[in-house]
Amino acid sequence: MTTTATPQTLRPSQRPPHRPRHRLLTLLIVVLLIAVPGGYLVRSAFQSRDSGEDKERKAAATNLTYGWPSKVQRNVYDVPLPSKSSHYAFYEANSWQTSSLYVQFRVPEKQLGDFLDDVGTSSSALRDGQVTIGAEHAGKVGWDLHKEGHDYAGTTYRQQDSRPDVAITVDRTYEDMPRVYVVSTVKF
Repeated sequence: MTTTATPQTLRPSQRPPHRPRHRLLTLLIVVLLIAVPGGYLVRSAFQSRDSGEDKERKAAATNLTYGWPSKVQRNVYDVPLPSKSSHYAFYEANSWQTSSLYVQFRVPEKQLGDFLDDVGTSSSALRDGQVTIGAEHAGKVGWDLHKEGHDYAGTTYRQQDSRPDVAITVDRTYEDMPRVYVVSTVKF
């Protein structure tokens, strides 16, 4: 009679080699080493694509874009927007010799003086009845700064060297939340 050998009855030299049962762990490691970096690549590709589309959309804009200008634009053109402002919109126009940033927003009357101080001027520099933004600039973005019955005040802050000139016109018709129009121009 022939008996079949079981692993317990075999001598150590006759046993089959031991195979670890770590296949699940191996699969997990492979997934982590391949899938996670792949996921990051796909995510960054979509973010990069979205960023390019945003820049293209901004460059193609021909009128005011509702929202805040970028921090870089605000720094380059010296237009610090007050944190309590609302209804803001902007437009940037570039050419070989000059670049301009057009910004409009509403701000509480109490914050208007802070904004003017941040620009480098003051509330006392505002001249009643004066519109400091020319018709050509206003027309470029569709501003009508000569409406009947509106109370305008304006000032222009001129800076030295290559710093921008900032023209500010304030529509004080709505006393609690005046509308501020700003055109900041850099000449090269």
